[in-house]
Amino acid sequence: MLRPAHDDDLPALLRWRNHPRVRAASFTTHVIGEAEHARWWAAVRRDPARRVLVYEHDGSGAGVVAFSGLAPGATTGEWGFYLDLDGLERTGAALAAWAGLERAAIGHAFGPLGLTTLRGQVLAGNEPVRRLHRRFGFTEVGVHRREVDGTPVDVVTVELTRRDHT
Repeated sequence: MLRPAHDDDLPALLRWRNHPRVRAASFTTHVIGEAEHARWWAAVRRDPARRVLVYEHDGSGAGVVAFSGLAPGATTGEWGFYLDLDGLERTGAALAAWAGLERAAIGHAFGPLGLTTLRGQVLAGNEPVRRLHRRFGFTEVGVHRREVDGTPVDVVTVELTRRDHT
């Protein structure tokens, strides 16, 4: 299940986002402080083209799905996600939550958001997430270079269309 993120969720979102393995798989790898997190949240709340949702697994917050590029009338959007790795691994639910979050995000993109194309960006070396996306029908449509912490890295663009999903 996905639900809109609220102010009360911010401490958990920051803790999940700052997990070392989440940071290692992200474009922003430094530890995010509370002030930076608050600025990000304020920007999200002001931007009608962005949505941040909390993924609930077995009734508890377990991850974040962020959509962007949702301008009025947009048929294509971008998404990204991260999970509460510590909490899910402690309960043994990490693999089920990964699949559940992916399924929920795709359903939300092609359902309530009305998108026809969903895109994402994955670090080329993040093979587990690339495999997960392929399992759900995403196609790798391009590779580009981007600097992460001053180092150029390959980034894979993945894409799923509503037509290919159904």
